[in-house]
Amino acid sequence: EENGHQSKRLKSGADEEDAEDQNKKSPKRKIVLLMAYSGKGYHGMQRNVGSSQFKTIEDDLVSALVQSGCIPENHGEDMKKMSFQRCARTDKGVSAAGQIVSLKVRLIDDILEKINNHLPSHIRILGLKRVTGGFNSKNKCDARTYSYMLPTFAFAHKDHSVQEELYRLDRETLERVNKLLACYKGTHNFHNFTSQKGPRDPSAKRYIMEMYCGEPFVRENMEFALIKVKGQSFMMHQIRKMIGLVIAVVKGYAAESIMERSWGEEKVDVPKAPGLGLVLEEVHFEKYNRRFGNDGLHEPLEWTEEEEKIAVFKEQYIYPTIINTEREEKSMANWLNTLPIHDFNSSAVEMQTNNKNSKKSSDLEGSDGCGDDSD
Repeated sequence: EENGHQSKRLKSGADEEDAEDQNKKSPKRKIVLLMAYSGKGYHGMQRNVGSSQFKTIEDDLVSALVQSGCIPENHGEDMKKMSFQRCARTDKGVSAAGQIVSLKVRLIDDILEKINNHLPSHIRILGLKRVTGGFNSKNKCDARTYSYMLPTFAFAHKDHSVQEELYRLDRETLERVNKLLACYKGTHNFHNFTSQKGPRDPSAKRYIMEMYCGEPFVRENMEFALIKVKGQSFMMHQIRKMIGLVIAVVKGYAAESIMERSWGEEKVDVPKAPGLGLVLEEVHFEKYNRRFGNDGLHEPLEWTEEEEKIAVFKEQYIYPTIINTEREEKSMANWLNTLPIHDFNSSAVEMQTNNKNSKKSSDLEGSDGCGDDSD
């Protein structure tokens, strides 16, 4: 038994020497990683160093980077040392199919395989590309596309009693949903769709490129639909509140005019849909691609070759998690029961109080769609 332990020690020592030799041969390079993950059970993407009780996606990623030999251990403790930047700060419970992180690593052999070997199966690195030395995935991103998967009974009118599993969305209601979602296109003041921003805060103005609800589909006997939204950038809770308000209008709790009102200075009570169905689908680097994508040194940041892997990951880990959690925990059904509590006609006095509070509060700039949508 003692000899066995000794041979294990010698083997691990030899492994460390091999890793060190390879590290000397492997210079550090700036890269981007294409990540997919199911966010259930995590407190978002962004690592909180020193707060081990709230596990994040980056905790698992950094651990895998260290264990695979891509980065030294001290870079895991101080992420600035590897110039780490995530494109979107997805929040608690939110998943991603196309998250991008930029960082400096040692380009070891079989790097993706080695990193993935140290990750749980519900977090995968699906692609890697070399980028310019000054690349920053958050600052260079032109736009982000999110999807929101929800059971279609969310759109059933409040005066109609429905059996959740039997409900099917009719053409007329889907057209109304899409008409309302299309109202968000363009630039609007979204101060009512986040917390801690006043109506005159210039950063509350956001540009939405497209927003629509696709054709419904049935999974596990329940009908679902996917809402897609592409925008330049999003604030904390913004997407969930945009969807929450449309649901409130379609269900008959709020008048259509509330949407126009919510972009004005008045404080409007906008309900926030559950975080469960929100997925970061894709991040866009159009300006970067035009400048560096065909310079002969760098590849454009497009992932057509990885599309199949992304689709498989969604089918295997993201959609089943959303569907099963919805069926077991009834997050949408429970949230719909809170809609009558909202006051969709708040008074001017409330507005003044809230505005004073929002001026005192700190700015949460940089939060993206999902965590972008945080709790």
